[in-house]
Amino acid sequence: MIRSAVLLAFAASSALAHAAPAAAPLTTISERSGFQATGRYDEVIALCAQFQKAYPKQVRCFEFGRTPEGRPMLALAVSRTGALTAEQAKKKGVPVLLVQGGIHAGEIDGKDAGFLALREALENKAAAGALDKQVLLFVPVFNVDGHERFGKNNRPNQRGPVEMGWRTTAQNYNLNRDYVKADAPEMQAMLALVNSWDPLAYVDLHVTDGAKFQPDISIQVEPVHGGDEALKAAGAALQKNVIADLKAQGSDPRQFYMSFAKEDDPSSGFIDAMAPPRFSTGYFPMRNRFAMLVETHSWKDYPTRVRITRNTIVSLLSQVAQHGKEWQKLTQEADARALNLGGSEFPLSYRTTYNAKTIEFPGYAYTREHSEISGGLWTRYDESKPQIWNVPLRDEIVPDFKVAAPLGGYIVPAADAGWVGAKLKQHGISFKVINADQMSAEVEAFRATKTTFGKQSFEGRQSLAVEGEWARERRPVGKGALFVPIAQPKARLVMTMLEPRGADGLLAWGEFNNAFERKEYMEDYVAEEVARDQLEANPALREEFRKKLDTDAEFNKSPEKRLEFFARRHASWDERYNLYPVLRTAQKF
Repeated sequence: MIRSAVLLAFAASSALAHAAPAAAPLTTISERSGFQATGRYDEVIALCAQFQKAYPKQVRCFEFGRTPEGRPMLALAVSRTGALTAEQAKKKGVPVLLVQGGIHAGEIDGKDAGFLALREALENKAAAGALDKQVLLFVPVFNVDGHERFGKNNRPNQRGPVEMGWRTTAQNYNLNRDYVKADAPEMQAMLALVNSWDPLAYVDLHVTDGAKFQPDISIQVEPVHGGDEALKAAGAALQKNVIADLKAQGSDPRQFYMSFAKEDDPSSGFIDAMAPPRFSTGYFPMRNRFAMLVETHSWKDYPTRVRITRNTIVSLLSQVAQHGKEWQKLTQEADARALNLGGSEFPLSYRTTYNAKTIEFPGYAYTREHSEISGGLWTRYDESKPQIWNVPLRDEIVPDFKVAAPLGGYIVPAADAGWVGAKLKQHGISFKVINADQMSAEVEAFRATKTTFGKQSFEGRQSLAVEGEWARERRPVGKGALFVPIAQPKARLVMTMLEPRGADGLLAWGEFNNAFERKEYMEDYVAEEVARDQLEANPALREEFRKKLDTDAEFNKSPEKRLEFFARRHASWDERYNLYPVLRTAQKF
């Protein structure tokens, strides 16, 4: 009977999705179905216009991009300050809160919760007065094409709605891996929106995957573990305050992502981590701004998840109304400090230590049994039997790999200036074009001593990891090269993108793979002759060769490595092989 009622509600709401505007003003299909269903994207288009019509002085509906399938990407700017454009918000100095739903369009709680919270805030039924002190920039659905890949069971590990969208875009990009490389047109549009509005905080609304347990939401905020030191206290306060608000409304929020340390094994506990910049919570601290990852728990039903997400948005509105000006000042001070990052150590990665504490975590009774299907263990939960799990939590996060920032900045050669410059512009990073040849400049160059290419494609890319060090060299700097100064507010993002050993740098994403592919070779029979000539002419080289034969077994057994030993010492060897094209400089061009 319950399932039949849900299906009837969904059928009715699906019909409404393509009908004339609903009689109940500014309500969603989800709300009218008792939060059993969610509407299609045409409902977002209609509601966006209807909110603007109902509140013309408080709401502006606008398009900020187009998807690969030609759909409009819509945002609502909502405020009682009179600042409904980016220019007005900057002129008035009004804090901007950007709340984004549907980056993974099957996890669609944020869309329906956002419209509900927005209506209640405009009616002063929730976060009363909050819109007098900020701009709410609401993007109901980020992954619009994925949203319209609509169907039942797109999320088999999630309870409701009856139908929902798809995780990835029409081009099969996972947008929540794309913040740095920005391959997807949708991400490029989002970055342009962010560059224009410069939100104080960016809120990314999700639904987690995972096991069956009682806590209903996780709230993760950065900067807390990484980023500007002085912003960490404010980030921790934002997290603490939102969690307190949610607890007061009956939720059981956690401040770490609730995924087991060992998949499908509750006894393994949890590991907190600092997200790399491919994710929203790793990216925005590199811009000296706050980011929040909201993850409702997939096994709570849809009405519950929408309510909790609505409560989170309302809490955020209240927090920004109360602290926005103060936090805005802190981010501006962080921007100023970033101008002096040159010469300082910068963490390219973070790690979670092995220090663990035991926590009481509300779960359910479970068994782990041998499966005749998979041949492995599988976990069976009994939700009728609440149970406290005493499990380890590792949540001590420390900087891992650090690099000293260049004193001046980075030089991108003219050959790569076009595409790198375009990529830097997408992120709002400043640079200048060098207009005269520098025949010889003292720079730092990075030569890889080891390269490891990804064994399979990831997000359409073949990744690359390198080992090596920066070393001083004199190299020509040609006209048309780019100089990217470290002395700018986005200095951390500059290093994230241009350092060769960062996990989400341009090199790591495979943009410079050509520089690490050997293209010119010496035939073996020629190398044999070259080797004999070199040995005869250079006794010291002969001794070095013999010593390597005696001490390096792998070298001794490899004809290729032995011949390459001599090829590297020949004038024909490509000195640019394994040379990272981007240089570092202490000079300011």
